[in-house]
Amino acid sequence: AGRRGMSAAAGKVPAGKSAPDLSEEDWKALLTPEEFRVLRLKGTEYPGTGEYNKHYPESGTYVCAGCGTELYTAKSKFNSGCGWPAFYEGMGDNVKEVPDADGMRVEIVCANCGGHLGHVFRGEGFPTPTNERHCVNSVSVKYQDA
Repeated sequence: AGRRGMSAAAGKVPAGKSAPDLSEEDWKALLTPEEFRVLRLKGTEYPGTGEYNKHYPESGTYVCAGCGTELYTAKSKFNSGCGWPAFYEGMGDNVKEVPDADGMRVEIVCANCGGHLGHVFRGEGFPTPTNERHCVNSVSVKYQDA
């Protein structure tokens, strides 16, 4: 609620419900087992296996697979060679950074529903405007053409 760029078509939140108010049981009923494992249990896809790993459209948006919040533009996606989709910046404040439980990495989540997206890395030297790599699980997002 209150997030810019919500896409009801891509999200799985039922009409009249708010993503932040859903219980884990609600999410389990709404998501596929793999979506639940990654988005809610903070799982990770095997490298090189995700649908969007080598997907480079000219335009469009990647939205949260759970709630439909716009997270990344196609223009911010780049080939990092890491085995997961990589973006150099999120859209507005829709991607939230959280210290990872391992104490070393920074987790990124959907700011609306808290769904796990992956991790952000800085200072790796990629030729991007931000010198950031948002390493995102494909199952955490859905692509929408412009």
